[in-house]
Amino acid sequence: MEKKSYRRIYLAIASLALLTFIGILNETSMNVTYPELASQFGVSLDVIQWITTGYLLMVTITMGTTAYLLRQFPARWLHLAAVSVFIVGDLMCALTPNFPLLLTGRLVQAIATGLSTPIMFHLIFSEIPHERTGIMTGFAGMVISFAPALGPTYGGLVSQTLSWRMIFWILLPLVLISLVVGQLFIRNQPTGNDKQFSYGSLVTLAVALVSFISAIAAVGKRGFDYRFCLLLVIAVIFFTAFVYINNHGKSALFDLRVFRVSTLRLSTLTYFNLQFINIGISLVIPVYLQYVLHSSPVVAGLVLLPGSLFGALISPFAGGIADSQGFAKPVITGGVLLVIGTLCFVIFQSQLTPWLVALFFVILRIGFNFAFSNTISNASMQVQPQSAPDVNSIFNMVQQFAGSFGTSLLASVIALYQKGTVANLANRTYDGGKFDFILLTTLAVITLIAMVTNYHKQRV
Repeated sequence: MEKKSYRRIYLAIASLALLTFIGILNETSMNVTYPELASQFGVSLDVIQWITTGYLLMVTITMGTTAYLLRQFPARWLHLAAVSVFIVGDLMCALTPNFPLLLTGRLVQAIATGLSTPIMFHLIFSEIPHERTGIMTGFAGMVISFAPALGPTYGGLVSQTLSWRMIFWILLPLVLISLVVGQLFIRNQPTGNDKQFSYGSLVTLAVALVSFISAIAAVGKRGFDYRFCLLLVIAVIFFTAFVYINNHGKSALFDLRVFRVSTLRLSTLTYFNLQFINIGISLVIPVYLQYVLHSSPVVAGLVLLPGSLFGALISPFAGGIADSQGFAKPVITGGVLLVIGTLCFVIFQSQLTPWLVALFFVILRIGFNFAFSNTISNASMQVQPQSAPDVNSIFNMVQQFAGSFGTSLLASVIALYQKGTVANLANRTYDGGKFDFILLTTLAVITLIAMVTNYHKQRV
């Protein structure tokens, strides 16, 4: 009976892992089509990047609701809702005649990913035995980290051999498999809420996030002008309002008191930076290869594949190390490799070839996967069990916002350099890439320092 019960749980998690994989694969699968879409729809790179940035932003906002939703509704119903909205958005994208409808479809799709990822982690943290949490979050981390890097490979192959629209059509059968398996095996029941949903918190947080990302995106079009400053001020005002309403209202979106734990704050910073680097460089590399090295979309996407595969294989292994030897060893090892990988892009930029890019990305992704899923596992153990849904919701929001921020900032930097008049487009893109590589390396160093400090505090 126990075996049968665990078989059901594993299949339930697998159905959500598949939907999460599809959703995150979809995040970055369009990255290699940016030049084609810019030409077809007559819009610039800083506008096109919203199909990735907007997607990640909508995922972030949706995840802000999951701490409440997972307590209020059966996970099976939420899974059904996620699959349904993904199918609607997918069809909108596949059939779109213009860019606004394509962007709208992407935002609808993003709601599904915003629901599926926290549900997956919720089932792991609530139904998997404590001694197997590390390896199971390792599998979840494998999905989350493998999909965004595989996306450009998938997108490049499909767009060049078939059409960019087929990127969406091919995903539909996989979504239907998730639908059937999930509805058969997800049985997690809600614990209930004693307070109403905090609409004020959600609205103020959404406005703050959209304003902030819009400010960053505006840099690529106009530089640091008054629009950037105005949007940034709006973001600060509404985020301040969110914190006040969330902490003093009749209900809260999630409990921000968890951040009183210093080790949780360091884990949050680590998790943010890891995903910023992961998603950000998965955008920069395909764009850089096409503009600077004049690679085809297929090559630009395939360059990311070896790193994706190695990282995927490492993630469960890293989770197993955490279960047997503690979290510090795999996380700090990952931080060191992350610094080495990003630094290689800076040092050897003038000698970069697709083969070297692939090698450096392998180093970076192995480091990322050693640290990523173990960071959220460790964070969930820094709070009381009743606060686990809040940590789950916050961390999933953080990693999606990091991806949105990363793609917006790094794409805007390249777009800003491309608008210059000195040298040709390839050289201007080279300079933009140089700035991005230095920024990513700096973040990797900060992340390693945060990791070492965090686990020193936990040992004391």
